Amino acid sequence: MLQFLFSSDNSIAGLILRLTVGVIMLPHGAQKMLGWFGGYGFKSTITFFTGTMHLPWLISCGIILIEFVGSVCLIIGFGSKAWAGLFIIVMLGAIATTNYSNGFFMNWFGNQKGEGFEYHLLVIGLCTAMIFTGSGRFSVDQLILA
Repeated sequence: MLQFLFSSDNSIAGLILRLTVGVIMLPHGAQKMLGWFGGYGFKSTITFFTGTMHLPWLISCGIILIEFVGSVCLIIGFGSKAWAGLFIIVMLGAIATTNYSNGFFMNWFGNQKGEGFEYHLLVIGLCTAMIFTGSGRFSVDQLILA
């Protein structure tokens, strides 16, 4: 199992996939964990998830950790296949709980009730590809199995 989780080809594609998802998701995680980039920080995000969205505390905490720690791990290329799988779960959860009712398209012009789920599908696609390629070049995963 560990062999599969840390296995990776030596491709530029894996590098591009993990850096793209990691760099895009890190600000979202930093908003939730640290309050950076206009976010509310850990305590307020947990309160919102549990109070307003009625998510269990453990799931709320997991979302924040996956978005923050997972992004950092993707950037350095550590456990990318596992983190990609977790990001897929988070994105499916976001679609189901928040974005599906707003339709497919993002709210580019502010004329929808909220954001659609096209962004989430892009992340799911990138993460699915990452599960097949692994971390790619310049990754901690390659050092682990070397």
